[in-house]
Amino acid sequence: MRRQRKSSGVLAEINVVPYIDVMLVLLVIFMITTPLLTQGVKIDMPQAKAKSLANESQIPIVVSVDKKQNYYLNIVEKPDIPLPVGKLVTRVAAELAVDKEQGKHRQVLVKGDKSVDYGTVVLAMVMLQQAGVDEVGLMTEQSHNG
Repeated sequence: MRRQRKSSGVLAEINVVPYIDVMLVLLVIFMITTPLLTQGVKIDMPQAKAKSLANESQIPIVVSVDKKQNYYLNIVEKPDIPLPVGKLVTRVAAELAVDKEQGKHRQVLVKGDKSVDYGTVVLAMVMLQQAGVDEVGLMTEQSHNG
């Protein structure tokens, strides 16, 4: 026969139910916001062996050209909606003017789908030159084979 001891102290345990509720709420929030973070245009870029550009604190200006020869700009409010040529040139020129006033240099890149005609990508580069861009980089995917 065992004797039970009477404890005069208070039994203190942590209630974990509120923590589980908080974790479930956070999980739902992340599940909803994750698809919103991947905006942009689906581009099938050509692959090439090239070294990556150095990361800078400023987001580069990226002009994308899709299969249908539409032009997109990553710095506008809705980067997944095609822009007319005139608006694209005007917006890039305005961004470069602001950067020049602040004494900053921003990278300008062209990202073209690999099925797009070469002339369409060159036309994008000509538009950027009209906007006042001195140097234009071409984006590629890194080659996966040796």
